[in-house]
Amino acid sequence: MMVRHRPRPLASRPSVSVVIPCYNYGRYLSGAVASALDQEGIDVDVLIVDDASTDDSAQIAKSLAAADPRVDVLVHELNQGHIRTYNDGLAKARGNYLVLLSADDLLTRDALTRAVSLMEAHPRVGFVYGYAHWFRDVPPEGGGRVRSWSVWRGADWLRLATSRARCFVSSPEVVMRREAFADTNGYDPRLPHSGDFDMWLRTAARWDVGRVNGPAQALYRDHGSNMHSTQFGGWLRDLTERRATFDIFFTERVPGRDDLVRMRASAKKALAREALRRGLQAHRDGEDASLVADYLAFSTETWPPVVHGVLWRVAQAGPLRGRQLPAVAARRFASRARRHLVWRHARRYGT
Repeated sequence: MMVRHRPRPLASRPSVSVVIPCYNYGRYLSGAVASALDQEGIDVDVLIVDDASTDDSAQIAKSLAAADPRVDVLVHELNQGHIRTYNDGLAKARGNYLVLLSADDLLTRDALTRAVSLMEAHPRVGFVYGYAHWFRDVPPEGGGRVRSWSVWRGADWLRLATSRARCFVSSPEVVMRREAFADTNGYDPRLPHSGDFDMWLRTAARWDVGRVNGPAQALYRDHGSNMHSTQFGGWLRDLTERRATFDIFFTERVPGRDDLVRMRASAKKALAREALRRGLQAHRDGEDASLVADYLAFSTETWPPVVHGVLWRVAQAGPLRGRQLPAVAARRFASRARRHLVWRHARRYGT
């Protein structure tokens, strides 16, 4: 169950620690730090963790720290990878609330204030997220009026996430409660692509989840060399990593929680159907037959009963027999319209 609340102002002045992992993103560092510090009504400190960058990131980080006592720097002598860098920084954070902000992303003005206000008013909320606006060149204006707060019981948020088998959170906008992070053992190195998703699932298993509705809470920079599009690109890889995340979550994180373990079947079904839809779309688009076959194989491996559904019968009429499926203009238009409505709802309410 999700309940919407009217926003309330802060009645205290909590502290927030922002950890900024950085590898060869020196050109973005000053903007990320400035955005983290541009918050009213809270005490913010920033820790830059440079993972042995080969550019001038470490020097820029040290100059930022020299110019502002709220900024500190940790420099790895040897490259440790992003998961170790995340954990090293968060282990040193001391604020009441914690934020992990990539050096190439930005927070909007007072985003942390808005998120912390929700958590101060709802002490069972373990993390808060919101709308993260993607941009390429010039950062858009952020901020604005908060429409409402959404608060889910953790199990209810997990039910949504598993029934759709996807993550509603971009990540740079997330603020975590220190105690909630302490309930985890940090980011899991086995999940380099989906460590964030794993963190939100683990937290929702023990805490409630909140969302700030209305203004952009963070600005996600898409510059073509982001980790998600270089090291971990491709929908099939994304589906594979999500499956691994759910497998670890249900077998290791919540083995004694029957109420949660029952959700595993929904996650498998949703992943299989998404893979089948993407395979059919790849076939319609004329993609390589081996990629289409991989999608269909993933679908049946993940949830074998998928072969009894309507989508599989469509696959039998097309990809499985080597026949090209017709491209129906009306169907494509309806599909685009439906995706747009889903996008608008997700932007406003986060699901």
